[in-house]
Amino acid sequence: MSKPSLKVFFTKIAFLFKKDIMLSVSLLAALVSLFITPPDRTLLKDINWHTLATLFMLITVLEGFKRENIFEPVLSLTRRVKKLPLLTCFFVYSVFLSSMFVTNDVSLIIFVPLTIILFRESGNEELILPVLTFENIAAIRGSLLTPFGSPQNLFLFTQSGVSAPNFMLRMLPLWLFSAVLLFIFIHGLYFIAKKREGFSEPKHREDGQSQTFGKKNYFKQILYVTLFVIVVASIVSRTNLWPYITLGVFISLLIFDRKILLKTDYVLILTFFCFFVFSSSVCRNPKISGFLMSHVGGHEYVWSILLSQVISNVPASIVLWPFTKNLTALLYGLDSAGLCSIIGSLASVINLRLYVREYPGQGLKFIKTFTWISLLFFSIVVLPQWLLLKFIPM
Repeated sequence: MSKPSLKVFFTKIAFLFKKDIMLSVSLLAALVSLFITPPDRTLLKDINWHTLATLFMLITVLEGFKRENIFEPVLSLTRRVKKLPLLTCFFVYSVFLSSMFVTNDVSLIIFVPLTIILFRESGNEELILPVLTFENIAAIRGSLLTPFGSPQNLFLFTQSGVSAPNFMLRMLPLWLFSAVLLFIFIHGLYFIAKKREGFSEPKHREDGQSQTFGKKNYFKQILYVTLFVIVVASIVSRTNLWPYITLGVFISLLIFDRKILLKTDYVLILTFFCFFVFSSSVCRNPKISGFLMSHVGGHEYVWSILLSQVISNVPASIVLWPFTKNLTALLYGLDSAGLCSIIGSLASVINLRLYVREYPGQGLKFIKTFTWISLLFFSIVVLPQWLLLKFIPM
């Protein structure tokens, strides 16, 4: 490779890391952890390949949904809504409810692109960021009710051995309170928005169709819907056949729509990979393990929230579980950590990536809006949750 070519290559790499803040943070954390604990054969075994495979399948299949206009019926339905608060409630509570069954990551991947399209069409593009933040909160707080609503819930549910009804009863108060609080936040936004110039209700096309819809390919639509059902079924059923399902999805796309594989967000998958490397390296360090053994028990709520701000809640659940004495406190902290910062939840990282793909170079703008709204929500729920722990079984 010539010197000019090397310069261009490294310039592109530098631009990538500057544009993708989360990739930079995760890669730096992974590299530092390798110096803390030198890598060995167990490192690759400790990485959650199941989560990475599931993420690959979902991102790729849902990119196919977008390209083949499979969401067109939903868009047509939402265009009939004449009030923006109702439209916002539709999207936010769709995320809130669906995240319980298809995980918070998937619900955001489904509804965030639709939200951006609809609010662009309505002439209220400035409301996209706060609405996406509400959807982010909805994904985090809606998914906490079920054992399979989020990766950390699924991990702890499997490790703890508690029954599904017992798990859901522990989480029900948080879920109900969050549903009410989201409603208040949404209507507070529009109370403020209506006092500003430029606010308008949705504008509908006379033909009820979006200009973004092209010619339909029914075969590919059926293909992607079928693949989506298979992927979701593999998540809900917790099947051990996920490697074969992942291979089947890859081969299907390679045969019928190989171009979609080039559209997959591999940067997001690499970000997840780096976080898993970090958590695995930390757990294998004797000094760090000894410190956690003596400090985590009895303080799981605070530890889970704080550690998640460094390595995100999914890796934090893996790191903290071996040292945990109070499962409920750990769950409450992990399922609230994503309200503090983008790093706190990998679902938030996905939301940021979805936004940046539509608005390149505006990641910091997203982070600023997300942080102040989400922190406000966190400040309201954090103390009641801590008090509730005194009455909920460990």
